[in-house]
This record gives sequence, C-alpha cells and structure tokens, in this order.
Amino acid sequence: MSATITNPDAPLAIRDKALQDRRLVRGWLYVVLVVLFALVMVGGATRMTGSGLSITEWKPIHGVIPPLNHAEWQEEFEKYQQIPQYEQINKDMTLEEFKGIFWWEWAHRLLARGVGFLVAIPLVFFWLSGRLERGMKPRLVGLLVLGGLQGAVGWWMVASGLSERVSVSQYRLAVHLTFACVIITAVAYLARGLATYTQAAAGRAVQRFAGIMVLLVLVQIYLGALVAGLHAGLSYNTWPLMDGAIVPGDLFVIDPAWRNLFENPKTVQFIHRMFAYTVLVVAIWHALATSRALPGTTHARRAWVLVGLVLVQAAIGVATLLTQAHIHWALLHQGFAMLVLIFATAHWRATKGAYPLPAEVIVRS
Repeated sequence: MSATITNPDAPLAIRDKALQDRRLVRGWLYVVLVVLFALVMVGGATRMTGSGLSITEWKPIHGVIPPLNHAEWQEEFEKYQQIPQYEQINKDMTLEEFKGIFWWEWAHRLLARGVGFLVAIPLVFFWLSGRLERGMKPRLVGLLVLGGLQGAVGWWMVASGLSERVSVSQYRLAVHLTFACVIITAVAYLARGLATYTQAAAGRAVQRFAGIMVLLVLVQIYLGALVAGLHAGLSYNTWPLMDGAIVPGDLFVIDPAWRNLFENPKTVQFIHRMFAYTVLVVAIWHALATSRALPGTTHARRAWVLVGLVLVQAAIGVATLLTQAHIHWALLHQGFAMLVLIFATAHWRATKGAYPLPAEVIVRS
C-alpha cells in the first residue's frame, strides 16, 4: 500500500538520524528548485528583451568576469557588431544600449554557473558526511550531469543565431527550455520522494495518470517555446476564435507539410491553443478518476488543485495572447507554467509514496 519510512523495531536514534538526513537533503533540493525557477525566469526575460545574443562567445570560466573598463566594453560591443542581429536589427545601437542587453545574458549565464556549484558542493558534503542514502547517489550525480549538458545545449542554441539568423533557432530554443524543465521535474521528483512522513500510495492506475499529466505539461511547455521562438504570439491576438474561426485556414502552406508544425507561426500557435484545451480536459478527467478511486484522500484533493492551476495558467495564456505577448504577461505565463509542472511532478511522486528508508535502517535493531 505505502512506502513506509518509519520502523518501530529500529532503534529510535538510527531512525531519527535517517529522517533528519532526509530533511536536510530535501531542503537542499528545494533550494536548488527555487534557483532553477529563477534561472528559467531570467532566461525568459533575456529572450524577451532580445538579449540572448549579446555575448557571442562561450567562456565557462573566464565568462564570469564582465567587462571592467571602457576598452573591454568596446571589445565586447565590437564582437556583437559582427553578427546578423546587429547588422539587420540593431544597427543604431549605442554602447550604453548594448550594456543593457549584455547584463541580462551575463546574469543568466552567471546564475546557470551558480546552480552548478549549488548542486556540486552540497552533493560532495552530503556524500562525504554519510548523509546520502545509497539509492540517491546515482540519481544526484545524474542530476549534476544533466546540468552540465544543459549548459552545452544553451550554447548550441545561442550559436544558431550568430552566423545567419537574427535570432536563435526555435527548434533549439524549444529543446533548451524543455531540457531545463526536465531537470526541474527531476529535482521536484527527488525532493518529494524524500518525504519524512508516511502517506498511503495510490493505485497503479492513478500513478500512471499522474505521470501522464506531467508528460502533457512538458509537451505543452515545448509547444509554448516554439511559439516564443517564432514570435507567434504577436499575431492572431483574439480568443476564442483565431483569425476569425475555430480552425483557421492556411495551417499547412509550407511544403513539406510537417514543417508547418515547427515553422509556421499560425500553425504552431493553433496547436499550442488546442493542446492547452487537451491538458485541461485530461486534468479534469484525472481529478474525477482519482476522486472515484480514492474519495476524500489527499491524492484526490491534489488532483483538483492541479485542475485549478491549469485553469489559471490557461487564463494567463489568454491574457498573454490578448496583450500581444506583453513582457509582464509573457513572463507570468512562463513562470506559472513552471509552477504547474512542479506541482504536477510532486503530485505524481506523492501518488507513489515516499522512498523507503535504506535497508540498514530497517534491519538494525
């Protein structure tokens, strides 16, 4: 039924030590989660202010130090002047204006580096001090590896806008954001699994349905990133109709047809809208199914909270559309999507119960 994390037969001191270690590790992971959320939000602001291509080199170590004098600022500005975005869009940009976009991208990269240290240093400490359960070690190392890969994906995205394009590829932007969301999902899942109280697990059907909700939210975030990469939210700013119809025309004008799903702003926005309705319907279905299977339980209540969050996110999405993706609404839309994802992940892990305590805690008596 449940993942029991206490054992009355184990010595009280051993059990209390194990639970205390869990609380510490769980608290650390929640701090990581908050910083990751901030990182995604700064990344969103960087994109929306057109700042993402202001630093044209990837210097994982030396890039921590920003320009310190006029000559260094001028050198950075001259590097930016060599890319198509400057030539075609920002030809009249001054050095002071360049500094404005530079600081956004620099802050985003600095925060990303900070997350790496926030994961690595406590991980070493908890490992060497014996506070990590055996099963958590490979998971946390994997989390650190994912963070390193995300840095490489970020540069891969930026590189797409340095030679021929005036902005980054929507394909790579969507991969970058979705990969960040996968990391956020992993952190939330691990943290929730380290709960220090007993809660009955749900049945397999409810667990699978909760997991499907997480997957659907991730897909919707991916679609939203395509919308952002194509600036598709700047057009067709009516709701519930789009271009005067429920299903607008000219959705497949690019040949071959599959490219419309990724490169036609109208088609991408339409799919994002329709998938939002799908996520809402499935969330309601999940809540009803959970309420029937486990009436009056915390699992059922959380399923309905998830419905409420999805509804709020849908309303924010409509407001973002009607305001032609005003930066405040767009950032709120992105941030609330992260909250929906985190809650959906925590709900999914909760339906499985907490990780069982290590065998050595159970058997020693």
